[in-house]
Amino acid sequence: MTQQPARICILGGGFGGLYTALRLDTLPWEAAEKPEIVLVDKSDRFLFTPLLYEILTGELQTWEIAPPFAEILQNTDVRFCQGVVTGIDTEQRRIQLQDEPEIPYDRLVLALGGASPIDIVAGAASYAFPFRTLTDAYRLEERLRVLEAQETDKIRVAIVGGGYCGVELACKLADRLGERGRFRIIEQSDRILRTSPEYNRETARRVLEEKDIWIDLETTIESVSPDSISLLYKGQVDTIAAELVIWTAGMQGNAIGHNLPLKQNQRGQLTTTPTLQAVDRPEIFVLGDLADCQDTEGQQVPSSAQAAFQQSDFTAWNIWASLTGRPLLPFRYQNLGEMLTLGTDNATLSGMGVQLEGQLAYLVRRLIYLYRMPNLDHQLRVGVNWMANPILDFINPT
Repeated sequence: MTQQPARICILGGGFGGLYTALRLDTLPWEAAEKPEIVLVDKSDRFLFTPLLYEILTGELQTWEIAPPFAEILQNTDVRFCQGVVTGIDTEQRRIQLQDEPEIPYDRLVLALGGASPIDIVAGAASYAFPFRTLTDAYRLEERLRVLEAQETDKIRVAIVGGGYCGVELACKLADRLGERGRFRIIEQSDRILRTSPEYNRETARRVLEEKDIWIDLETTIESVSPDSISLLYKGQVDTIAAELVIWTAGMQGNAIGHNLPLKQNQRGQLTTTPTLQAVDRPEIFVLGDLADCQDTEGQQVPSSAQAAFQQSDFTAWNIWASLTGRPLLPFRYQNLGEMLTLGTDNATLSGMGVQLEGQLAYLVRRLIYLYRMPNLDHQLRVGVNWMANPILDFINPT
């Protein structure tokens, strides 16, 4: 009898999952040993998350940052399955899907991402807006349009979290709302952008000051209501008016991962070996926000798109190696620098000996993200559109 090819099941179509699938498809498999590669995601689209802010300012369109998986994978041997994962049987090696047949696997990649713990504060789950997905962006866009249509003089926006997402979102929305916007960032630590290079942090702090964005440090959230937010600072609670509360703080592992009989940390992230395998389960690989990972040099790998992008290459290689009898490679994270968008025509970047801010940094950021898009066809379509738009705006000014 002919032996069935191995099946690699990849759960999650973000940077970690999609790029692992694409890399696996290009590796030098022998014709008889090439496995079946199945990518599972609840959405029908890949989301280039670092550019999600540009949806709110109209700088980019959905098709540019969220191409359908069918389009990305059409010239590959990767099979896409849209479905909601309800459970994983690690003993029988089977994936359970909502309203779909189970999928058996020989190798499993967990790239399900994480979630913001928005339900830890009274009222937050009901009245605050998370910002991680395309659906979140659409909901926020709808709320902004309602507020902009009202005749109130000011739109007061509270952003919970002074990390990358909170700072970038505040700058983008400040440019969108202009004089009508009143913004404050609430951060529980003693500074914003705690893990950023000093250059980026100071540049961002200066830009926030120029945009009149207030920063509440060492402050936590007591509760959120439909039109206010209660803040706790040094033992005193202060309730302030807010027409819009956006939650960007914190990160916890996906609930599916949390329920697995695998070693994990307090945030529900699964602990991995340096080869990106789950502890005691060498057939399971974990990457991205769901992974609690220390690389081969013992440094903690951040939960970032850059890290997931790098992990995908090692994950694909190690799966190939495990199926073809070759040695696995321990992951080594390379910090290639950091880029932050600070408005509709402004950014800052620091890394690899380079420090830039302003319009040039904004352009470099765009070009780097263009290069990282999933395939050449999409890169060309988006690149042509980005070049054509300024020309069309010049020819037909509004």
